[in-house]
Amino acid sequence: MYQLAIIKGKVYINQSFIETNIYIKDEKIALISNQIYPALETYDANGYEILPGIIDPHVHFELDLGWIKSVDNFYSGSVSAIYGGVTTYIDFLEPVDTVEGLEKAFLSRMSLAKKSVADYHFHATIKNPKCNLEEFVLKMKSLGMHTLKLFTTYSDSDRRTVDSDITELLKLSKKHRFLIMAHIENDDLIKLNQSYTYKDLPMSRDTIAESTEALKLAKFTKETKGNLYMVHLSSGHTLVGLIDQYKDLINKNFFIESCPQYFTFTKDVLNSEKGYLYTFAPPLRSLKEQELLFKNSNYIHTIGTDHCAFMKQDKKKKYLHEIPLGIGGIEHSLSMMRHHLGDQAIDKMTIHVAQTQGLRNKGQIKEGYDADFAIFKSIPNEVVSGLHGTCDYSLYEGLQGSGKVISTILRGKFVLKNGEFLGGEGQWIEGCDFNG
Repeated sequence: MYQLAIIKGKVYINQSFIETNIYIKDEKIALISNQIYPALETYDANGYEILPGIIDPHVHFELDLGWIKSVDNFYSGSVSAIYGGVTTYIDFLEPVDTVEGLEKAFLSRMSLAKKSVADYHFHATIKNPKCNLEEFVLKMKSLGMHTLKLFTTYSDSDRRTVDSDITELLKLSKKHRFLIMAHIENDDLIKLNQSYTYKDLPMSRDTIAESTEALKLAKFTKETKGNLYMVHLSSGHTLVGLIDQYKDLINKNFFIESCPQYFTFTKDVLNSEKGYLYTFAPPLRSLKEQELLFKNSNYIHTIGTDHCAFMKQDKKKKYLHEIPLGIGGIEHSLSMMRHHLGDQAIDKMTIHVAQTQGLRNKGQIKEGYDADFAIFKSIPNEVVSGLHGTCDYSLYEGLQGSGKVISTILRGKFVLKNGEFLGGEGQWIEGCDFNG
């Protein structure tokens, strides 16, 4: 007998909604059928949309910056995720520069993540490497990770990876079938002036720093035939430049992620009374750049939140160098992005993520796949509300959304049911080779 039947819902399959029923057994989708069959539990989803569980490819729980930590740990952050219909997320290992450091960072993060109530995976993260790069890659893959994060900036904290190493890693990405995740800003164009206030953030990290570096790395990707994923693209100008010069690469070898904040706010909010709350990197851009982002949104392959939350008091500083850069967002990302992009947002937050990140059996409502679902009630002009993480504010509260997550199911079990959090047990999801 089936353990759970979800009946009468509008189910998102192959980019459209169909009215059908879903039957679950042994944590998997066992059957999708118009027929009614007996089950140990039947959930009437009439009036609701059944989406694949949302996958966030970019979060930072318990991120230690040395002088401050992000406030959501793996429990509170994953609870917030569940309220947003996010059933799987990908965090990052601490940046390391040796093979030995990689395994230590992996074991440390695995220990912290045991308290997660959603499924999780990790990106390996490298900084200014001091080791044999191929050995590093092979160790990463042996640990079940097939994505590697690097930075083209942050030389002030020794995180930058130089161009020669990036080129070598791109060659290795083709050879060993993994995906490079790159924070892309031109380090030489970033101005770290101690007198800058939070209002100066767009000047400190200008669009040109992102755009020029993105074009350079796209060039490297084309030359090496490697695989690269650009995290948190902020500017429509950057996107248009990539389309103009490297359209043949986009979302084939060079994948583009953006975030809800860049579709929601412009840099003008930095001049408001609480502008310090809107500080993250890359920063917010002009209205024109945002308009270009919307106009070319079909080239954005995935949406990640870059969730990295800090309390109000930690952000309320005058000088930019005193402010931890980062915001929360995982709980409201689905409602916001469906408001911005409609149903186009769904694939960007599910199947596209699963495919680029090598997550088997995730991201689709398909027989044999994990029974992960976000049960969503579409509500026109819904005002975003609710805060279930540690952070004491959300930039999205009070804004117009598209509805709310009613229930969240992880591998066939309700973690959130009709708005009530029931608790759950997340697990490590091993990745597989990149097959772009």
